[in-house]
Amino acid sequence: MSTRPVPLAERFAALAADGRKALAPFVTAGDPDLATTAIVIEALDRAGAAVCELGVPYSDPIADGPVIQASYTRALAAGFTLEKLFAMVTAATARVRMPVLAMVSYSIIYRRGIDRFVADSAAAGLAGFVVPDLPLEESDLLDAACRGAGLALVRLVTPTTPADRAAEIARRSTGFLYCVSVAGVTGARSELPAGLVERVAWLRTQASVPVLVGFGVSTPEQVKLLAGVADGAIVGSALVRRIDELAPSGPAALAAGVERTVADLVTAAR
Repeated sequence: MSTRPVPLAERFAALAADGRKALAPFVTAGDPDLATTAIVIEALDRAGAAVCELGVPYSDPIADGPVIQASYTRALAAGFTLEKLFAMVTAATARVRMPVLAMVSYSIIYRRGIDRFVADSAAAGLAGFVVPDLPLEESDLLDAACRGAGLALVRLVTPTTPADRAAEIARRSTGFLYCVSVAGVTGARSELPAGLVERVAWLRTQASVPVLVGFGVSTPEQVKLLAGVADGAIVGSALVRRIDELAPSGPAALAAGVERTVADLVTAAR
C-alpha cells in the first residue's frame, strides 16, 4: 500500500486534539544496514510513534555517546552513503504516515551543498532536520532553504544555554524544539536531572512549537514523567541498543521486538 507521511504540524495538532503526547524514537540509518532500517521505520509507524528521527552516521560524532557512536561505526562499515539513504527513505516514507526527520551533522549538509541536500531530502519525503552542531548565528542559509522547501529545522536547547539565548532558539525553531535533558552526550540514564521539569515548563512558554525532551530518556517511566510537562519525549540509545540485540534474530523477529518496545513507550506517553 502506498501512502505518505502526514505533515509535522498536522501530526502534533492531532496529538494535541486527542490530549496525547509524542513519542519520537531515534534510530541510526544503516545500522546494521539500510534494508533493516526500512523494516524498523515501518515497525515504529505501526507502534504509533509520532515522529522518527533518523540519525545520519558520520565518523566523528560529538554529542553522541558510545551506543550511538558504535551504531554509526557499524553503518559506515556496511557501506552507508547518502545516495543509498535517500533511496531507502523514498521507499520507506511511501509506506508510513509518521513524519521522518534526519538528525544530521551540518558538515554533511555543507559538503553536499545546502540547496542540493534540502532538495534531495524533500524529494525523498523527509520532513526536516535536527542539526546539533549548527550554531544559531550560522543557520540563516539552511533555515531559508528549509522554509522554501516546507521542511522543519528543529533547534536544540541544552542545560547550559543562557536563558535569553534559549528563548531566541525557541522562537526560531520550526517543527518542534529539542530540549536536551542533560549536559554531556547521549545515552540512557537511571534518573532524569533535577530541575528538568521546571526548565521544560519555561521553554513551553517561549516556543510556539511543541517541546520534546531527549538525551538520557530510556524507560516508559521516564517517558510518562515527561509527558506530564513536555509535548513529547525522544528515546534514542535504548532503542538503538535494542535493535542491535534483535538484528541477528532476523527481520520478522526484529520488527516484532521493535514494535513491542516502542508501543510500550507510546502508551507511557499518553
